[in-house]
Amino acid sequence: MTAREKLQLSYEFAFFPPRLNQFCGELRKGIGEISSAFLEALDDALLLHQALPSRGYGSQRALERLAIYQARSRAYAMPDFIQAVRQKVGRPPMTAKEVPSRLVRDIALPVFGQHTTPQFVSRQS
Repeated sequence: MTAREKLQLSYEFAFFPPRLNQFCGELRKGIGEISSAFLEALDDALLLHQALPSRGYGSQRALERLAIYQARSRAYAMPDFIQAVRQKVGRPPMTAKEVPSRLVRDIALPVFGQHTTPQFVSRQS
């Protein structure tokens, strides 16, 4: 997975409920191990819900888009959902209070109703 793909996945985990729900479905099935890239994207997803950075971000447009994503995702209780999933997979608690500036990018999300099926777990026989 490239850095760009991981960042896209982080944004989708953070702000696109169907993607996180799909990941949870894979966890419930219990098939294989979860790749480290997906676990890191899950960590970054929670970081994306922290306070907006005061400096160091890529662009004003990216910062504004992130703020809009944060506000809209509250209706789905995404920070709580992400935290519950992180606990389920045994990730340590986060201590960061601000979104790292490396995560503030102008990332578009899929349209609701689109079907994308990335592989979250490695299927081993």
